[in-house]
Amino acid sequence: MNLRSIVRRLLITISAAILVLGSLISVTAQREKFNPDGSFWIIGEPPSEFKDFGGINLNASRNRRLNKAGVNLTDGRWLRFRTLTVNRNNLVFTTVTIRGTSYNFKGRFLRGGVFAADDLEDVPVLEGTLTKISGGKIASAATLRFSYFGGT
Repeated sequence: MNLRSIVRRLLITISAAILVLGSLISVTAQREKFNPDGSFWIIGEPPSEFKDFGGINLNASRNRRLNKAGVNLTDGRWLRFRTLTVNRNNLVFTTVTIRGTSYNFKGRFLRGGVFAADDLEDVPVLEGTLTKISGGKIASAATLRFSYFGGT
């Protein structure tokens, strides 16, 4: 074996290793993407204290086809988030107070990924404690599960 063929084999081996490593990094990066933008609705019949609660809307990308970020009530009112923390593990928020009522939520996502890329209707993707505050006092609290809807 001459020096030229050794260098050629070495370059081929290094090139192959770089391609394999690049593929692994790409797959890992795709697996770690997280985007829950969309609407979250209570699964099943909501407790009577939360009959007015429509859903949680996340829209970090400000996508026009999605609802504005905040909480929708069944009477058509919308409460924007006063505080909001969204990451792969947690969703925590407090809404503004309208007509003496606000909502708090502390929960966790049951899966990762880009939610809009999968068919997740009727699949639990979020669970946590929803608290309704009326007149500055806790009116009710319930641990609930939510499904996802990515818009029309």
